[in-house]
Amino acid sequence: MKNHLAIFTVPLFASIGISTGPALADESAIALDRVVIERHVDTFAVLPDGVRLPEGIAANPANGDIYVATFDAPPGNRPNKLLRYDRNGKLVASLDFGNTPLLGLEFDQTSKKVYILNVGDFAGVDSKIQRVAADLSHLEDVAIIPKIGAPGPRTVANPDGSSDTITFGSGARVPNAMTFDSHGNLYVSDSFQGAVFKITNPAGCVPNCSVETFSHDPLLATDGFPPFGANGLAFNKDESALFICNTGDDRVLRLDMVSGTRTVTVFAESLNGADGLVADDQGRLWVATNQADEVVALNEQGKVIVKLGEFRGINRNGTPDGLLFPASPVIVGDEMFVTNLAIALTPAVGDEPEEDVTRWTISRMKVPQR
Repeated sequence: MKNHLAIFTVPLFASIGISTGPALADESAIALDRVVIERHVDTFAVLPDGVRLPEGIAANPANGDIYVATFDAPPGNRPNKLLRYDRNGKLVASLDFGNTPLLGLEFDQTSKKVYILNVGDFAGVDSKIQRVAADLSHLEDVAIIPKIGAPGPRTVANPDGSSDTITFGSGARVPNAMTFDSHGNLYVSDSFQGAVFKITNPAGCVPNCSVETFSHDPLLATDGFPPFGANGLAFNKDESALFICNTGDDRVLRLDMVSGTRTVTVFAESLNGADGLVADDQGRLWVATNQADEVVALNEQGKVIVKLGEFRGINRNGTPDGLLFPASPVIVGDEMFVTNLAIALTPAVGDEPEEDVTRWTISRMKVPQR
């Protein structure tokens, strides 16, 4: 359960300095770590009546179109849709997926197609990767997500020298996020199977692309909350590393792409509900922390250097004011667009602000420069 009681008022576009040492008379001699905090959030678009739980997001950089996918899993049996908005937040097209929930989206600039992760396992059919033209015409299958089961156990060391063993059991196929490398290869995370899959040049193999299990590591699974492991994906500039959010473990992981070992290590910790991930042209990694209701930027050492957004309550029209369970970010120019999933996950009734949401939104924020 999220704690929304401790909400602090911070001036817009303010910066705070944090010093780890005692105050000295000559402050010019102190090297302060600066964390930029910008709380201003605009509502870019409100989803149509009856459409809820926006999760995946992608953008066409050529014209600024924003694509949004909904994750309305059964038993709700609400319609899941892929929505296309123009640069001004006007809904210009939609595509119906019935009761099969959708997660990640990715726009392929080469083919001008939107790639879609369809979580069919939650609706009694195959989970798969699909794609559609930029105008949402001609939907086609790309590949079926393979059934590989959960990864092996994870051993966790304790401070007293003992250790615990975590055993993972889920075998559901839950493809969650995607990213392309510079060669046009597609990488897909699977939150329940604890895996990253790779499709070599999907532009040339549709509709029966071969799916390689690129990494199947215990660090990619979780026993935490929310109960999703491997999630957002992003490469660094030279593609020497693939970064992967683990939502339930509050981590960003690093997968080595150079040595050939494909080693997975922990890059950053204590990111409350690390969900979607996007890299900017300055080398910063932006993480949607869905349980903290903000988006944070990590530097090359994994340190938080910027915090964007906050949750300010529910508006009279039933929409969230600010960010509420931000799931996925995408950057277009100097703006970031974020889906507010706003989903209540705890069994208790009346303890989450998400329960009061009746209309769902996409937020927009300015991306601060250095």
